[in-house]
Amino acid sequence: MTTTTDPAAETGPQPVKNVLAVVSPHVGGRTAGAALTGLFPGLARVTVVETADEDPAALRAAHVLITGLSPVTAAHLAAAPALELVQCASHGFDYVDLDAARARSIPVCTIGSSGAEKQNVAEQTFALMLALAKQLVPAHTALVEADWALPRLQQSLTELSGKTLGIIGLGQIGTEVARRAVAFDMSIVHAGPSPITPEAAARLGGARHLSLDELLRTSDYISLHAPLTERTRHLLDAERLALLKPTAFVINTARGALIDQDALADALEAGTLAGAGLDVFDPEPPTAALRLLKAPNVVLSPHVAGVTRETLVRIALAAVQNVLDHLAGKPVRDVVS
Repeated sequence: MTTTTDPAAETGPQPVKNVLAVVSPHVGGRTAGAALTGLFPGLARVTVVETADEDPAALRAAHVLITGLSPVTAAHLAAAPALELVQCASHGFDYVDLDAARARSIPVCTIGSSGAEKQNVAEQTFALMLALAKQLVPAHTALVEADWALPRLQQSLTELSGKTLGIIGLGQIGTEVARRAVAFDMSIVHAGPSPITPEAAARLGGARHLSLDELLRTSDYISLHAPLTERTRHLLDAERLALLKPTAFVINTARGALIDQDALADALEAGTLAGAGLDVFDPEPPTAALRLLKAPNVVLSPHVAGVTRETLVRIALAAVQNVLDHLAGKPVRDVVS
């Protein structure tokens, strides 16, 4: 079953076009997507589905495809001969076949410049860091089981103050994380394609740009905020994880495949890494076979860093505004392909 707007208003200066909104069930499905249908008054017919395969006729007629973390494959693009734009309702774009879109000259856009997710992703990053530093999960579990765990836990309790936070990818989200880290009296180092200006570094407590390997050797906490591309897939593999201090913690609120999950489980099980806080997995949802679900000293959350009530509104408005600009013949933002 699909949800479609009433296409009654088809007059006006711009021709009415077809928008297909693909919203995966694990990020709200049709219920979440239904709110999109009222945001295109008179400009588009909006059909909401949970997979791009669900309504072949709607896909074939689509001029714009909005995807909320749902895969858009080469086959989907081939089945949409009228397609003019793919709009990702996220900062990431790894679930769209960019090569296939490029071959058709179909622009693929994100909401990167909107900063819609930066506040909550930064907050979730610190929630995971604090939970690990203060051993909140094992402390809570022990108390529920009538186990006063203080003597056992106190040797592993630590502070954020005075520690070095290594940020991989100092974009909008990484910068928000760095701003919060300054308030916690942490030192900031970062790795990425280009250093920031001296003025920006000063605002972030004198943040220093390092090579990735040096960042890994230096940091007490490593937080990933890079996009997932073929170059960054398994960016933290067994070789790079071996560079970390045994007292270090890894935080990932970006994309699960940035880390080799088996290599991370190996390091945690061997005790060569102090802990990990993960909000993202590969695949999602993770299967029961994922070793990290049972690895020692992990804190896990189900990709919630971008889905607060406030964040979802900002994401939807940013994605819709880009589509509205396209429908009005204006330039679109955040083109990644």
